[in-house]
Amino acid sequence: MLRITKRNLVLVFALAVLLAGFLVPQAEGLTTEGHRALTVFAVCLILWVTQALPLSVTGLLVFILLPLLQVRTPQETFSLFGNNAVFFILGALILASGMMKTGLSTRFAFYFLSKFGRSPATLALGILVSSAFLTFWMPEHAVAALLFPIVLEICFALRLRPLQSQYGKLLFLSLAWGAVIGGVATLLGGARNPLAIQILQEMYGTSIGFFGWIIAVFPIVVVILLAAFVILLLFFRPDIKDISPAVDVLREEVAMRGPLSGGEKRMIAVMLITTVLWVTQSKLLGLANIALMGAVSLFILKVIRWEDAEEYVNWGIILMYGGAVAIASSLADTGAAQWFADTVFTNPELSPFTIVALIALASVLLTEGISNVAAVAILLPIGFSLGNTYGVNPIAIVYATAVTAGLAFCLPMGTPPNAICISSGYYKVADSVKPGIILNIISWLAFLLLARVYWPLIGIDLLATSVP
Repeated sequence: MLRITKRNLVLVFALAVLLAGFLVPQAEGLTTEGHRALTVFAVCLILWVTQALPLSVTGLLVFILLPLLQVRTPQETFSLFGNNAVFFILGALILASGMMKTGLSTRFAFYFLSKFGRSPATLALGILVSSAFLTFWMPEHAVAALLFPIVLEICFALRLRPLQSQYGKLLFLSLAWGAVIGGVATLLGGARNPLAIQILQEMYGTSIGFFGWIIAVFPIVVVILLAAFVILLLFFRPDIKDISPAVDVLREEVAMRGPLSGGEKRMIAVMLITTVLWVTQSKLLGLANIALMGAVSLFILKVIRWEDAEEYVNWGIILMYGGAVAIASSLADTGAAQWFADTVFTNPELSPFTIVALIALASVLLTEGISNVAAVAILLPIGFSLGNTYGVNPIAIVYATAVTAGLAFCLPMGTPPNAICISSGYYKVADSVKPGIILNIISWLAFLLLARVYWPLIGIDLLATSVP
């Protein structure tokens, strides 16, 4: 007999939502496939947030439901698992396993603690700010992959227990959120920013410069970083008072290791080359290809063995992200995401500022469920169309879409840093939802304040068409 537990109630509710998808009439303007794609998305959202099923199992469920409900053919559905984002995360996790196996992350962790290790709070702040700063110059995916093993080594040294330690949750969410926030500051933090500018160039023949972007966006990055730090400390108060044991343990481990080993030197070389390629050649080679080249190099150079990768890589997160990419692609291709975006903008009596505010809000909502690049690709053409109707500066539309699309704090499918950090096992999806929603609201309000007060000071007019 089925026991009445919270988990079973969630599973029953998810099943009820799935069945309701067949009983509730589809909305006007929404295709049958789009209606069913939204149903699958709702079911997966429930399961991902509550973790009634493991994240990886829910990811696999996507590949069952999409062809079963005839949203896509089986061949189309399974081909989506080959998305670039999936293989980027795989390569990034293998690179992280190399740092862990060689002990290089231990050396980095010791250096990191020596700079920021005065107290638990300052260490968390150091992780938050460091990850944000690094994403000014390299993709947020790469920063999360680079710092992940370092934070994991710190957690090991402090003997923090996964899912139970509040401080462990604080450290990994600081890493994830720092990478997310810093990723909106420049054109190097993520693919969505260059994509938005490319679309702007194609449609209006104008562009936004590298430093023009920084000048327009940097203040909001500072505000959100401060808000994130306060929110994280409020929700995850450190349950340890002294981090000196971590310093002592790491110092002893480094001393025992002596000078850099050959494996560590090769690991450094691979990471340096991979990082340089991420920064300079990501458009030509692709982030995923570079990550995989770095990962394969570790085996060629005998830095790690396949058994090491199996030990350190969380394979379940690969399945979860594959399912997330599949449902996100289905929402876009069936017109469901387009329909959702269109329904937000139905009032003909809107001011330019209201248009910008609504686009930013829609972007914040969409990016939690689909990739930020997909959110930009879906919303930006709609935003430009509305901008033409209401006389809104297309540059303001670009910022409203691309900046807010990068601010996904709740769910792991929103952006790779979230997916990478949750693979640590130190926190679950439910831990990040409530504080993430609060930070989403603050970020949206901060963006509106930026548009209303700061942009006029630097020459960005909501009604103008000039480039700052």
